[in-house]
Amino acid sequence: MRGYRKGLTDYGDPAFSAFIRGAYARGFGLTKEDLERPIIGIAQTWSELNPCHRHLREVAEAVKRGVWQAGGLPLEFPTISLGEIYLSPTAMLFRNLLSMDTEEMIRGQPLDGVVLLGGCDKTLPAQLMGAASAGVPALAVTAGPMIGGRHEGKRLGACSDCRGLWNEHRAGALGEAQMEEVQGELFPSAGHCMVMGTASTMACLAEALGMMLPGLAAVPAVSSRRLRLAEESGRRIVQMAEESLTPERVMTREAFENAIRVLMAVGGSTNAVVHLPAIAGRLGIELPLALFDEISRSTPLVGNVRPSGKTYLMEDLAEAGGVAVVMKELEPLLHGNALTVTGQTVRENLARVPRAKPWQDVILPRERPLAPEGGLALLSGSLAPQGAVIKTSAATPRLLAHTGRAVVFSSQEDMVRRIDDPDLPATPESVFVLQNAGPVGGPGFPEAGFLPIPKKLLQAGVRDIVRVSDARMSGTAGGTTVLHVAPEAAVGGPLALVAEGDLIRLDVPGRRLDLLVGEEELARRRAAWRPPERPYSRGYGRLFLDHVLQAPQGCDFDFLQKSA
Repeated sequence: MRGYRKGLTDYGDPAFSAFIRGAYARGFGLTKEDLERPIIGIAQTWSELNPCHRHLREVAEAVKRGVWQAGGLPLEFPTISLGEIYLSPTAMLFRNLLSMDTEEMIRGQPLDGVVLLGGCDKTLPAQLMGAASAGVPALAVTAGPMIGGRHEGKRLGACSDCRGLWNEHRAGALGEAQMEEVQGELFPSAGHCMVMGTASTMACLAEALGMMLPGLAAVPAVSSRRLRLAEESGRRIVQMAEESLTPERVMTREAFENAIRVLMAVGGSTNAVVHLPAIAGRLGIELPLALFDEISRSTPLVGNVRPSGKTYLMEDLAEAGGVAVVMKELEPLLHGNALTVTGQTVRENLARVPRAKPWQDVILPRERPLAPEGGLALLSGSLAPQGAVIKTSAATPRLLAHTGRAVVFSSQEDMVRRIDDPDLPATPESVFVLQNAGPVGGPGFPEAGFLPIPKKLLQAGVRDIVRVSDARMSGTAGGTTVLHVAPEAAVGGPLALVAEGDLIRLDVPGRRLDLLVGEEELARRRAAWRPPERPYSRGYGRLFLDHVLQAPQGCDFDFLQKSA
């Protein structure tokens, strides 16, 4: 059954349920003819507390036009909106909540198909998680990236430049007046961050997964082309409802491998290594860290977009052909038979796409890549027995094989208190360690892994250090930053045992992260270790702490994953 008779509210009389539902629909001004159409829900994350999404009401109107044109009935409904900058302690704490909201609103309402409107970092992954669990035909229409800002003749990319310029401010090189000017230019339009941060990465991966129409991921938020593609998406979701083309048929193991391939080729965010396993887990598909590393080693880095690239922004990627051209360059490495929301396979979609054009160097040919391997490396070792990740494409090459003594911060509060202490035992060769900033310890897995460089080192000219933590970092950030160390410190992982002055060895070529401390001493520390006090005793926070999985499993809730 489809349309307004689907999933009738239980009043003990199905005929009455259908009658009263129709009466309320008439109250909306809908006719009997309207109610015979396929009902297409538009999951709306517009919010005045989410500036990246401030244009999504206009995008929704474009989707609606397409739905009407194709014979459907579009009905917009709200869900939680996760604006990264405004949520405390971190938007990641609420990703799973949005996924549950999305799933239950899709499952509980009489929808034949759904269009997911989102974009900011945690929003799109959460929507894909919820749609995967709900099992109703769905496709994504993302907010799109901002256009670049400008300051003193330089193009600004939020938030890669905001971090670099803040470092210069901390070093005393930029004054308050200059930072005020910068602040007014970092976010010049609607849309999410315009570098290859997490929002842009996940948009690219949604397209690579086959869950978005080809060509949409990189188009700027303010471009009329995004509205035209949103309208086309509205037409297509009606057809998908008729075809019963559900997320489970699109997001297969092969589709996820294609997405990981694109992740590595564009130098995408480390956060994708958390979000992709969470989405896949809703479908009973395991994506071990070893798979990410295997694909990274065999994938050329062809996307020259900041922060992995040196110059270009997402609008440049769009002009060069977007994700479709990236995938064309990777075509021999992709699963061409993977189905997409177009109803065609990846191979069929790419048959109409040219290879990278010679006039541009935003997307490089696979024979002449920016680097021979992908932008991420997955590590293991005595300090990270279940794994860790580093964005090699945005790191300092000389620090990728490094041994140094640990400067240890037991929490974010401890780091804030001591980072600029002149007596901090820190040198350019130190390894800066942050504990208790993971999924449980954060709480919520905050973007705290890009530790600030101590002022005394900044003033000495240091611009990168080796950082190691169980936290995440923004996809817009870079540096030699080891993240997602698992198990995290708060649950007793080896990171909890690191002490000031310990030697830590980072060996990215060998994919190792090791704590060079004897087992006898570690056993003594382990016996003395006590877990930190939990910050939540009730509500959603308590639910999160009781059920969140570790980073390699995607930090989803254990009860939301589908058994393989």
